[in-house]
Amino acid sequence: MGHHHHHNHGHSHAHPDLKGVNLLISIVLNIGITLAQIIGGLLSGSLALLSDALHNFSDVLSLMISYGARRLGQRKASSHKTFGYKRAEILAAFINAATLVVVAIILMKEAIERLLEPQVIESNLVIWLALIAILGNGFSVLLLKKDSEHNMNMKSAYLHLLTDMMASVAVLIGGILMKYFQIFWVDALLTMIIGVYLIYMGYDLLKESTKVLMLFTPKSVVIQDIVESICTIEPVKNVHHVHIWQLNEDEVHMEAHIDFKNDIRLSEFDVILEKIEEHVYHKHGINHVNIQPEFDKCDSKNVIVQD
Repeated sequence: MGHHHHHNHGHSHAHPDLKGVNLLISIVLNIGITLAQIIGGLLSGSLALLSDALHNFSDVLSLMISYGARRLGQRKASSHKTFGYKRAEILAAFINAATLVVVAIILMKEAIERLLEPQVIESNLVIWLALIAILGNGFSVLLLKKDSEHNMNMKSAYLHLLTDMMASVAVLIGGILMKYFQIFWVDALLTMIIGVYLIYMGYDLLKESTKVLMLFTPKSVVIQDIVESICTIEPVKNVHHVHIWQLNEDEVHMEAHIDFKNDIRLSEFDVILEKIEEHVYHKHGINHVNIQPEFDKCDSKNVIVQD
């Protein structure tokens, strides 16, 4: 006798998917930068440029994952996939956050090797190609910045680009210092700093996306408060068997069993259900509620039921 109600809060899908378009532009730009840097790296003998090209290539991959996930997430649900692909973006954020950490470790390893044996390289080419990368990635970073604040998937793509841009800045500074001052260690030092930043940001994203994938209760939701407030509605006797989880960043689901003091009619239950839905949506941002009504039923009355 479950009851399901879905509040749809003003989503219009008529407009083109700008986030998707921005991701595509960034993909094209990054493929261009990658090619330029591979050629430049081979010509100048600069490891910095080749590693930068590798970094850009990892961006291309992560942007493609983000783009694919966005497209998948917009697909309709079906009888085999009743949620559609709504978790695709969370999964993409998880994968990209994991690769961010891997890229960081590789960068730091390279930086240490570079510190131990500094290399003399053709600095002019390095300077120009680093500039190209900074401009290209900088443009992508600006394109994705706004969306990255509200969406884990976009944030993971944005971080790949941002750190890539910072790595190019490091290469540029390194190139200039080599050219004019014959200082060779700054590039490696900056790379270490970027690596640390990457691990810090990547870890945070991994944690956030893991929480959603593991169906943990969202931070902002306090189950005890919800239970207590539902219990104030007459004739609710108690609330138990509660599960609250996030499907993706926009949708929070809650299911619960509710014990009633008397054997109410279904029509009365529907009125109470409306109240509960309004309440948990406005106070706690839960937009899918599924309630199982009970009267005198023998089951565990614990709020959280262990199997």
